[in-house]
Amino acid sequence: MTAAREQRLTEVFVEVADTLVEDFDVLDFLHRLSRRCVELLDVSAAGILLVDAHGELRLVAASDEDTRLLELFALQHDQGPCVDCFRTGTHAVNIDLTHAATTQGWDRFAARARQSGFTTTHAVPLRLRHRVVGALNLFHTQPTHLCDKDLTLAQALADIATIAILQQRTLEAAQTEASQLQAALTSRIILEQAKGILAERLNLTPDQAFNVFRAHARSRGQRLSDTARQIMDGTLTPTTNP
Repeated sequence: MTAAREQRLTEVFVEVADTLVEDFDVLDFLHRLSRRCVELLDVSAAGILLVDAHGELRLVAASDEDTRLLELFALQHDQGPCVDCFRTGTHAVNIDLTHAATTQGWDRFAARARQSGFTTTHAVPLRLRHRVVGALNLFHTQPTHLCDKDLTLAQALADIATIAILQQRTLEAAQTEASQLQAALTSRIILEQAKGILAERLNLTPDQAFNVFRAHARSRGQRLSDTARQIMDGTLTPTTNP
């Protein structure tokens, strides 16, 4: 490995370290990674597809506009090496886009790729153990084979992307969980306050007051927290016969 290549690879791992912070921009990272793939693997272009919450592949990054349009075409027609790679979880390399036998099943994608000037393509899964979250597509404008060493590096870069994506999703899930927990705690405080207010208004015990406003909320299909806020701001005083 040349010194320049080692330096660029080091920079990639430094960029990966940045994914551990909460305000990390995963899209910017993946766009940079697509360009790093071009530099490190000596390919002409790269694109990254990612599965969304509904199990559908989406384009998230491309090294250039032609590749972006080609990947969108692949998704639109649901065909191409990246689509197959995602579904199988296995890589497909050294695909000759000019040979009908090697592009069987996605001839429209191959024709579009050739129009974009590409002659060879490779697809590598974004995978962590048995979980596949997307695929990395690499393209050559000249008939070129990806050697075993470069394939290993390509899979390593795909693994880096996977780690970054899953790290970001973990952070987002943690933030959502924390937000939901805080909302639940806040709602509980409001409920206790409303229960005390209603108990005083209706001369009830706290338990009796809670049963009254819970029955009121249920009979009207309201959330307890919404009913509690109405009691607190004085716009609602449920009766003992809702």
